[in-house]
Amino acid sequence: MALTGRAALIAALASVPVGVWDPSWTGILAVNAPLAVACACDFALAAPVRRLGLTRSGDASARLGETADVTLTVSNPSGRPLRARLRDAWPPSSWQPGTETAASRHSLTVPAGERRRVTTRLRPTRRGDRHADRVTIRSYGPLGLLTRQGTHRVPWTVRVLPPFTSRKHLPSKLSRLRELDGRTSVLTRGEGTEFDSLREYVPGDDTRSIDWRATARHSTVAVRTWRPERDRHILLVLDTGRTSAGRVGDVPRLDAAMDAALLLAALASRAGDRVDLLAYDRRVRALLQGRTAGDVLPSLVNAMATLEPELVETDARGLAATTIRSAPRRSLVVLFTTLDAAPIEEGLLPVLPQLTQRHTVLVASVADPHVSRMAQARGHTDAVYEAAAAAQAQSERRHIADQLRRHGVTVVDATPDELPPALADAYLELKAAGRL
Repeated sequence: MALTGRAALIAALASVPVGVWDPSWTGILAVNAPLAVACACDFALAAPVRRLGLTRSGDASARLGETADVTLTVSNPSGRPLRARLRDAWPPSSWQPGTETAASRHSLTVPAGERRRVTTRLRPTRRGDRHADRVTIRSYGPLGLLTRQGTHRVPWTVRVLPPFTSRKHLPSKLSRLRELDGRTSVLTRGEGTEFDSLREYVPGDDTRSIDWRATARHSTVAVRTWRPERDRHILLVLDTGRTSAGRVGDVPRLDAAMDAALLLAALASRAGDRVDLLAYDRRVRALLQGRTAGDVLPSLVNAMATLEPELVETDARGLAATTIRSAPRRSLVVLFTTLDAAPIEEGLLPVLPQLTQRHTVLVASVADPHVSRMAQARGHTDAVYEAAAAAQAQSERRHIADQLRRHGVTVVDATPDELPPALADAYLELKAAGRL
């Protein structure tokens, strides 16, 4: 019971002149009997809190940056009307800073034997699962002097999914994919491609594509056109070790890598390729295999939602072994990791031959745009030192990328905004070259 009428009681006692009443509990109750009776009646007429029925409904998932509406239905089985203030508690990351109080508190009136709904609008600031906490209800009497208060556990979970902001690039990449498929233009022959159709020879065509039998039947030289093979296997490997926790701009590197991975997955599934996911540091954090083209993107988004960087050094040998087990046949392995010297030279390079012998390997890394801005800074001593440090860091990344390329690895190193389209372009180039 919360004595919200306590202040009114003290004020009433203080207003009685000295000498009029006996400063004993008997005197206090004698002078303030009407107020005491009013408080008792007010408390008795407040609807009981523990007998209320509460259920939830609404959104079970939302993309990061979007809103999720969770509805709470309050049923009042008692014979007294409920006049209440309600607090629907969620973790702090469920709202933008400073908006929790207004979003989580509600006033409601529920007549006897009826039910009412209140909606809590969440706007999460982090990926992952957000679990509802306690619902606290304060029931007021008609006079508002005394209240009944209690809490209820009403479970509900809202899964906050990656935002997939790079989906804006998908239409242009699909247009390029249609060109590769031969629907709007003609392709030349490449290793690992499928025959599509015949057309007339034009200067610049590869002479190896000339179909001599068809040419003998026609008055013009005929060449074969080719389109990329379908049903190739692509394994997206997310390095969730300590380097993925570094923040680039406003998000961790892992989140930027996820955005690029989702665009590639959407593009590859449209191309008819099979896409799997592996998240690894010292153990498997997520493994997604065997999804159909229509189900692969929702499954990837759902699996990525709960992934968080682990503050441990990635076990490169374990990552390579798990990758080989997850992709027993030749595949395109897209590894999202750092280009920092120590993790690559001491971890990845010694085990890289195991991967490149079996698979086509592409390394995608998130570059920090702040380093590029530092490299261009001038004007004072500190800026010159910062520019020198940035230039050294960029030189080290280029050196690491060159080492990987010498092992036959395709490297994509770009800022968070540029990485998704650059990675999609690299995939399309591999398709066009027949390396998939």
